Amino acid sequence: MFISNAYAQAAPAAAESASMSSTLTSMLPLVLMFVVLYFIMIRPQMKKQKEHRAMIDALAKGDEVVTAGGMLGRIVSVSDGALGVQIANGVEVQMQRSAVVQVLPKGTIK
Repeated sequence: MFISNAYAQAAPAAAESASMSSTLTSMLPLVLMFVVLYFIMIRPQMKKQKEHRAMIDALAKGDEVVTAGGMLGRIVSVSDGALGVQIANGVEVQMQRSAVVQVLPKGTIK
């Protein structure tokens, strides 16, 4: 009588593209944050790890090194996974190669 019947109509095609556009727009900040995070944190860390691995592989007898524990010493023996480091006259310790943090210039340790 006073209320007419309501029938469903097909949605216009523009509404679907607007929905896709809003989804992409809402994901854009997340993608940008990941890109910034990659260039600020992940990439420099990977570069640092690569340099450390190259330094560890290049260790040789006679190199003067600093260990992760802060000890300074001279490498007296080298094997696959371990190093013999002389930390004082007559005192030699065995440690893992990965414990070396820095290679010092020759003549640093007297």
